[in-house]
Amino acid sequence: MKEYEVTGRTIEEAISEGLEHLGVSISDVTVDILEEGSKGLFGLFGSRPAKVRLSLKDDANEADEARAILQDALKEEPRKEQAPKKESKKAPKAEKKQEARAETAEKPEKAEKTEKAEKPAAKPRKPRESKKQEEAVQAPAEPKEIVPAEQADRATAAGRAQEFLQDLTKLMGVNVSVAVATDEEGNVRVNMEGDTLGILIGRRGETLDALQYLTSLQVNKGQSNYTRVTLDTEGYRSKREEALVRLANRMANRAQKTGRKVSLEPMNPYERRILHSALQDHPAVTTHSEGEEPNRHVVITLK
Repeated sequence: MKEYEVTGRTIEEAISEGLEHLGVSISDVTVDILEEGSKGLFGLFGSRPAKVRLSLKDDANEADEARAILQDALKEEPRKEQAPKKESKKAPKAEKKQEARAETAEKPEKAEKTEKAEKPAAKPRKPRESKKQEEAVQAPAEPKEIVPAEQADRATAAGRAQEFLQDLTKLMGVNVSVAVATDEEGNVRVNMEGDTLGILIGRRGETLDALQYLTSLQVNKGQSNYTRVTLDTEGYRSKREEALVRLANRMANRAQKTGRKVSLEPMNPYERRILHSALQDHPAVTTHSEGEEPNRHVVITLK
């Protein structure tokens, strides 16, 4: 992990100077305050500068490793191109030997027959392989034919959510099946199937969260009782939740090993709740949120 210590008149000034030196943003580093500093008497006597340590997150190291692997792969490509050159040099020698044998044996007719027999044998194999490849490529296209879900009663909250999302996804040009259900507490759960490209998910689920917010406004419009709406597509919510739980445990172990607090990247309220609940029973660490939206993030500290 790359670390850089920097001082400044204030903590904010020291952090900004360190980010400029490393050429990264605040989301790419972990900030540890070493000295808060003080202005002293009248800002002249006994003043001390603020001192912070910026540590690059693991994502930056992983990016460097990925670049190194890519460069190694690019270096190996020219070696593979040299292989056919050697074969091309050997090919004329083999042809000379065959010609010499043909002249000594004086049987050109047999050589012509063997060449004719080999050529038709190679031709039918290529179309067969191409047909198999075309079938393999076309095979996953068949499930894309979306079967419409059962239409719910439009007078209910689930029916209003389903109708709204059906119209909205059509305007977006995304062909999906919108299935709705209501749990015991009366909350509406929506699952959209067919978004294989992740258009409805967006970067880190931002599009999905926006659609969920709009659907909730539509469902609760003019209603006296509030109905909670949860929107999901292709199992994204469960996969994201599992990834956040693993991240929380990994960062908790880092806080224990280093003895310092660990700040995570900014997240939305839903994802922050997952992190808090994942570590609420942890024996050694505790969590809290800092900052203002949209830069509010979770901080893990030792108990």
